[in-house]
Amino acid sequence: MNPIELSQQQFEQHFGYDSLQTVFAPGRVNIIGEHTDYNDGFVMPCAINYGMAVSFSPRDDSIWRVYAIDINETDAFDVKKPIPQSEDKWKNYVRGVVKYIQERCPEFIQGADIAMTSNVPMSSGLSSSAALEIAIGKTCQVLGNFSLTLAEIALIGQKAENKFVGANCGNMDQLTSALGQKDHLIMIDCRSLDITPTPVPQGYSIAIINSNVKHDLVTGEYNSRRQECETAAQFFGVKALRDVTPEQFIERAAELQQLNELAYKRAKHVVSENHRVLEAVEALKANDMQKLGVLMADSHDSMRDDFEITTPEIDYLVELAQVAIGKDGGARMTGGGFGGCIVCLVPNQKVDALRQLIAENYQKQTGIQETFYVCTACDGVHQVK
Repeated sequence: MNPIELSQQQFEQHFGYDSLQTVFAPGRVNIIGEHTDYNDGFVMPCAINYGMAVSFSPRDDSIWRVYAIDINETDAFDVKKPIPQSEDKWKNYVRGVVKYIQERCPEFIQGADIAMTSNVPMSSGLSSSAALEIAIGKTCQVLGNFSLTLAEIALIGQKAENKFVGANCGNMDQLTSALGQKDHLIMIDCRSLDITPTPVPQGYSIAIINSNVKHDLVTGEYNSRRQECETAAQFFGVKALRDVTPEQFIERAAELQQLNELAYKRAKHVVSENHRVLEAVEALKANDMQKLGVLMADSHDSMRDDFEITTPEIDYLVELAQVAIGKDGGARMTGGGFGGCIVCLVPNQKVDALRQLIAENYQKQTGIQETFYVCTACDGVHQVK
């Protein structure tokens, strides 16, 4: 049963009547452009056909009753009263979005019954949290009949994660879940929010391999990476590392390295990664998959050596994938790091060989069983007919 059917079925079982409406928000995978979003830079993700379904009905009071199907837990709160943080992290994603929707639309005091379920693997770097935030944001928009744009819903989701949950993420995940386009990668300028759609190359699959090494961006080193980037931006006298060209970086690299080794390494990654995203757009336009493969490999090396967010398991998965794919395609870590997944752009005829090589070697080497997904690029959040 897919998440949409499951949320509708479980709503009826849990609340005893049929839901009125359902929304679906996808997870995302990032092809290239990691940790550039909160540096006002460029990213190139796509929404994927795994996501969060929320079935809901309005109530005639101001109470929200939330049923989280996957963990069989519930929450309830009154939107006419100040919305408190909970000790249960999952509840804060829902409460935070509702709180900041209210901040934007103070007239929002509509109660609702909600049942939600996701098939995005948790703690995998595929934005299960953003899918939840965008699904709840869209639910609020439908309930209140507000004229919020999808980009506005995305930024409300980001604010909830930053301020209510406590993960200092950028805006890529939420923007992709909101604005994804079927069969396209979307290059996002995270400062202007401009989007450049680029078709997924014909004859290629997007394979995602989960290392099953869990990551947690709230308690992990994500926030410290962000601070190190801000330190580097201050050194260059700019608002964000987006404003530093590769030439400007090289000019003052030795000076920064002497002053602050970590800030130097983080800036080296971000400045080069922004440049790689722009080159990747050109490579895709020219259908130059060899060039794209090189860019993805360079991106991974930079995350490993300069941003220091990969793990031995992830590095090994990428090595295996690069062997299986060869030169016509690429592989790299995707997501916040410290575990999670790798992403591969792989010729269709090599998908089985990739799956087999990893199945034969990864668990033997690491003691962990991987999970293999073949995804399609899909549309962002939408109401289900």
